[in-house]
Amino acid sequence: MGILSNLTEEIKSAMRAKDSLKLEALRAIKSAVLLAQTSGSGSSELTDDEAIKLLQKLVKQRKDSAAIFNAQHRQDLAEPEEAQAEVIMTFLPEQLSEEAVEKVIDEVISKTGAVGMKDMGKVMGMASGQMAGKADGKLIATLVKQKLGA
Repeated sequence: MGILSNLTEEIKSAMRAKDSLKLEALRAIKSAVLLAQTSGSGSSELTDDEAIKLLQKLVKQRKDSAAIFNAQHRQDLAEPEEAQAEVIMTFLPEQLSEEAVEKVIDEVISKTGAVGMKDMGKVMGMASGQMAGKADGKLIATLVKQKLGA
């Protein structure tokens, strides 16, 4: 659980700074981690890969909620969700740029010899594996569809 090793210290500093928004996001992370540890398959510690997946899920939830609130013209509810997503993203590895993701997808397509949409699953599997935690799955899927001519 290397990427979450300083979570408790971050919570303490947010409490000292009386930063309620950051504190709420950090407590959400801690809650999700504790749930994952207790419901997991025997091991009490999360691996870095599991922690990254968990954090990505939390960020996606916040962004989806913010999008819904923005669609309903509720900025007062959307802004805290977006801010919490930003706090949670600080624990994730640095995300690849769209150009870097596109480069990896091009390499995967040339390795697999993919020519059409029938090969999308193969390309997605390899690309997602190579960029696990470093790129958004939706971005990967969109670029793969573009490359394979959907």
